[in-house]
Amino acid sequence: MLSAYRAAVFHCLSDPGRSAAGDSTEYFDDGVVVVEDGRVLALGDAASIAADFPNASVRCFDGALILPGLIDCHVHFPQVDIIGSYGEQLLDWLEHYAYPGEMRYADPVHARAAAGFFLDELLRNGTTAAAVFATVHAHSAEALFEAALERRMRLVAGKILMDRDSPPELRDTAETAYTDSRALIERWHGRGRLGYAITPRFALTSSDEQLGAAGRLAAEFPDTWIQTHLAENEAEVAAVAAKHPDCASYLDVYDRHGLLRERSVFGHCLHLDDADIRRLAEAGGAAAFCPSSNLFLGSGLFDLAAMREASVKVGLATDVGGGTSLSMLSTMAEAYKVLQLRGQSLRASEALYLATLGAAEALGLADRIGNLEPGKEADFIVVDPAATPLSERRTERLESIDERLFALITLGDDRYVTETFVAGERVRYD
Repeated sequence: MLSAYRAAVFHCLSDPGRSAAGDSTEYFDDGVVVVEDGRVLALGDAASIAADFPNASVRCFDGALILPGLIDCHVHFPQVDIIGSYGEQLLDWLEHYAYPGEMRYADPVHARAAAGFFLDELLRNGTTAAAVFATVHAHSAEALFEAALERRMRLVAGKILMDRDSPPELRDTAETAYTDSRALIERWHGRGRLGYAITPRFALTSSDEQLGAAGRLAAEFPDTWIQTHLAENEAEVAAVAAKHPDCASYLDVYDRHGLLRERSVFGHCLHLDDADIRRLAEAGGAAAFCPSSNLFLGSGLFDLAAMREASVKVGLATDVGGGTSLSMLSTMAEAYKVLQLRGQSLRASEALYLATLGAAEALGLADRIGNLEPGKEADFIVVDPAATPLSERRTERLESIDERLFALITLGDDRYVTETFVAGERVRYD
């Protein structure tokens, strides 16, 4: 069926932080997105597009803005149960909140219910694709993939690998990490819009044997993803250095085990030196910028300018439950604040890039998602910039799209997302 959606339309063609805004973004004040068979067929001004597709079924969204579906590069689905837990530093927070919460996922019934709830919350917030951590239990990843397949979402996910320095109830072994992950890869990777991520939690909780097993999987399945945590907290960095005195750095621990390559996505990356940043770029790895979590746990401030200078791919991420919201709009606002404290600026178009095309590039999926170019998968959202009385009052005083986008990002949350489309189909999450 040929469908067309008419409203103002904005998307990024490249990184606005690296090129002139006119070259890196595209805006149609009265635009139309034409969709056929789950993909964008055409995009342009309503006047010309309507003439080209006279038989399309047209839906109009007066006063609304169509954006590409938002992409979360790093989030923990079991941690929806502990979001908003009283703040502590990372290692204590894991011990007191994250690990006890994840123990509940030993129950497959609980895991299935939570997986569906989590994905519906992503969709409610306009997030149509994500890189997701499950728990150590293989059935938690199964539950997540099943729920994502049902919703036709593009999802990268994996079961956590963790065999030391963690509660015994949440440990696997080097052998079971390999066999369970391999079985999940063979069952789910490439099925529908799903991809598998080999997922050691972080260097503290995986032995050298387990990291080696993860590296073997990465070599055997080069089109899978690798996701983990890197240099989030200064105490964590010191603990990793004490565990691995033979390694040059935290990043070097992963590098030595074959876990640094294209499609490696590292959460946080706050406390890296210049050599590590250069190595990350050289190997094709990516950084997940998690501003809400980094502020909430007092971990540090992401240095976007340093990453850009080294040409490291960066995508934005909520990192729930250390992060305090599944809304990528709210997370963009937090990114702006973090960079203000860094003495760096973040325009609205740049923030949107980090949550759409930039995130897709970080995940190696920019040929499929991230903007509304013809041929891409038709993941998009409809947002109402005047969703609340305050935003309505603010929006009526704005003229340019840059001003409107910045107000949307600063004030926005799930209330502003009026409709979410996945692979060209409107999804329900209520």
